[in-house]
Amino acid sequence: MLFVATSVSRLLSAKVDFHRALHGWYRTHARRLPWRESPSLYKTVVSEFMLQQTQVKTVLPYFARWLAALPDFAALAAAPDAQVLKLWEGLGYYSRARNLHRLAREIAARPAPPRTPAEWRELPGVGPYTAAAVTSISFDAPVACVDGNVVRILARLTANATEFRDSAGAAKVFAPLAGALLPADAPGEHNQAMMELGATVCLRQNPLCPTCPVRAFCAAARRGAPEAFPRIAPRQIEHRSVTRVWCERNGALLLHRAPAGAKRFAHMHELPLADQTGVAPAVARRGRLLAQKRRAITRFQIVESIHLAPPPRRKMAADLVWVPLVELDAITLSGPHRRWVTEILAARTMACRQNAGASWRKP
Repeated sequence: MLFVATSVSRLLSAKVDFHRALHGWYRTHARRLPWRESPSLYKTVVSEFMLQQTQVKTVLPYFARWLAALPDFAALAAAPDAQVLKLWEGLGYYSRARNLHRLAREIAARPAPPRTPAEWRELPGVGPYTAAAVTSISFDAPVACVDGNVVRILARLTANATEFRDSAGAAKVFAPLAGALLPADAPGEHNQAMMELGATVCLRQNPLCPTCPVRAFCAAARRGAPEAFPRIAPRQIEHRSVTRVWCERNGALLLHRAPAGAKRFAHMHELPLADQTGVAPAVARRGRLLAQKRRAITRFQIVESIHLAPPPRRKMAADLVWVPLVELDAITLSGPHRRWVTEILAARTMACRQNAGASWRKP
């Protein structure tokens, strides 16, 4: 720990030179992103919500469509839930969209938006990082942003070899150093520069050290082992298997629609689980396998199999709905299910063309 303390002291004593190198690099090399061009509070807020656990390249087309449809807080506040979810479809973590919608309604009802991190943290879906990003960028609030990118940079600058249980714990440890490095005259630019450095140069794997503007201040670079930092304990992975069914009737597809009070997927549609249709998974798996998909959600590794099944014979639950195939584009499907439905329908169309007259629907 003495080495880390020495590294921190050395970094803070060179803070002015560190700022000069980092900010100069940022002004020249920062990516041109739509929320940085003609910036506004609304653009900053929308981008910060969309970028939570989502890469910039994925967010870009969603951000453009969102701004075209809902250009400000008033428009978002007045939008129906269905439109908000449809615009968000495919980005995942839909609670972000609902919280952003609620936040817009709160801001639209105020005479002026809040300006301090503490006030922003009282709004829906706003944690310490988002509050710091929004207020430092939009109002020059003197508060540091500490996300995974910033943790990685600070751990390498100081060669801090502490093993952290998770990213949240690491962020708490590095928050004081991030605050000590924050320049009083340009907190927003500094936060953006740090995040940009982590996103484009100080990468988790294969960092671009030769092009790093602050390499001269980096203890890990001097050791020649930047990828050894930070040390965060790996997640305990849990494996799960899910069985879903594909049922068609009279040109309509059976889907499960989450109720309005559902915590994660309210009003959204997905292919139903076997037991949601009253069929045991083991029985459903006797039907033809149409697709098998693997995906990761937080610590879960999930294998989902989709089997052809006949329509339910008994009265269906209220959350099961028949949606005409021609209307699938008009409803909100979760991102993976939209892809799966599209793939299965495309495969069926191709099979029917190749085998004219074949009875594809027979389980």
